[in-house]
Amino acid sequence: MKKYLLSLFTLISPFLTFAQESTSEKIDRVFKDYTGWFVDAIFYEIPFSETYQIPWVLIVLVGGALFFTIYFKFINFTGFRTAIRVVQGKYEDIEKHGADTLYGDSTPNEDENIIETLRDDSAHGEVSHFQALTAALSATVGLGNIAGVAVALSIGGPGATFWMILAGLLGMASKFAECTLGVKYRDVGEDGTIYGGPMYYLTKGFNEKGLKGLGKVLAVIFAIFVIGGSFGGGNMFQANQAAAQFVKLFELEGGNAGLYFGIVMAALVAIVIIGGIKRIAKVTEKVVPFMAGIYVLAALIILGANFTLIDDAFALIYEGAFSGLGIAGGLVGVMIQGIRRGAFSNEAGVGSAAIAHSAVRTKYPASEGIVALLEPFVDTVVICTMTALVIVITNFDGSFMQYGVEVKEGVEITAQAFDTVIPHFSVILTIAVILFAFSTMISWSYYGMQGWVFLFGKGKTSDLVYKILFLFFVIVGASISLGAVIDFSDAMIFAMVVPNIIGVVILSPVIKRELKKYMNAINVKEEALDDGAEDLTKHM
Repeated sequence: MKKYLLSLFTLISPFLTFAQESTSEKIDRVFKDYTGWFVDAIFYEIPFSETYQIPWVLIVLVGGALFFTIYFKFINFTGFRTAIRVVQGKYEDIEKHGADTLYGDSTPNEDENIIETLRDDSAHGEVSHFQALTAALSATVGLGNIAGVAVALSIGGPGATFWMILAGLLGMASKFAECTLGVKYRDVGEDGTIYGGPMYYLTKGFNEKGLKGLGKVLAVIFAIFVIGGSFGGGNMFQANQAAAQFVKLFELEGGNAGLYFGIVMAALVAIVIIGGIKRIAKVTEKVVPFMAGIYVLAALIILGANFTLIDDAFALIYEGAFSGLGIAGGLVGVMIQGIRRGAFSNEAGVGSAAIAHSAVRTKYPASEGIVALLEPFVDTVVICTMTALVIVITNFDGSFMQYGVEVKEGVEITAQAFDTVIPHFSVILTIAVILFAFSTMISWSYYGMQGWVFLFGKGKTSDLVYKILFLFFVIVGASISLGAVIDFSDAMIFAMVVPNIIGVVILSPVIKRELKKYMNAINVKEEALDDGAEDLTKHM
């Protein structure tokens, strides 16, 4: 552990030196000089038209989503109703005890989990389906839904919304696949703590297929990327944007306003993350529905006040999706912007959500995969679309946005759109931004810690080192101007796509078997109840 602490000090010492000199520009310059090649490689754009290029990583994301959609026979649509019922707890009895135990399942219920994966099939898992869903949603529902949509519309016009929705629908299949594997190959510690995510299904799943060396390399690469992403895009960027909105709203003066905000935010984050995934889940299951509810309610009020314009807005979205409406790059440009925002917003295919979903209580891995497919639907299809509709409807006269001209401050555009109908809603929006940032940080702290534990081992000391480092970066993010630092951390997040998609594609047959096993269990229960069998959960 001493060598890890020494490495840790070496890693953060440049930050401490630059912070003392109060030269944020130096941090950006150093990061750009030493990490620019990595950022350029991850976001390298392949020419797609004379005006627009598409990042190769986006092609991998969308290509993977298309593959999973077809391979799993459009599970994003056929599994939707089942997903709702699972979240409602309709199948909690068979997930806890097994359909064969409760209803005399005549079909073989082979447990394909590796022996070391699940220590006790009757008691594994730390959180409920709903808690796992909200924990994962808290990491994806955030500034992208508020600011990112406005930026996408400013570049691609209303038509970008159509392709954004399509990306969300396709992403549902990716989430199903990776989260099923997250539960399938998770580890259970001696104290019942769950360790899961791509690191584990890359090692264990590939080992089953005789690809142990490749799996280990991909797992280590993923773990490194998820740690870097947790410090940057999942932490510093969130703290930075929340602090900026807070300072701007209350017109605070003085260079230390962001520092003080960061210290308070770090203290609040510490209270939650020190308790692990159980406490994170308890917080997110309350914060996520609350903040999403306020935001969606405000959007519904605006849409209700302008209900006669909703059909016109959809007509504009549809027309723009296939014509480009004069946007530079035309149809291709609009398509790229919409798909890019949808894919980047819900993180389907990135593999991060599989870490949170792996902690669920269930005997059937596919049950959580089915729940996870709701995530891109809520994040992109519902919340992002509502944001887009509000902006399009309130901007029919072009009063605050000119399509085709990129905006830098997406939150301000969204705030202006809401303020046109609900005066001073920008105040509530600022609170929402802070809550979104807070929930994203606590979930990404869990993601990063899982990568950290995978690399450096399980133990209280290892956990504490990571959490202290994470809290340090909360303060750094709120205190300085970020540029190249965030570019680098975002690149690390989307670099996770490569090892993850490779792993999920290769392990797709395993996912299909798990899906068949779970659907068989559901059918056994429903047939038994149709025959008059009593729901045995009443006696459990």
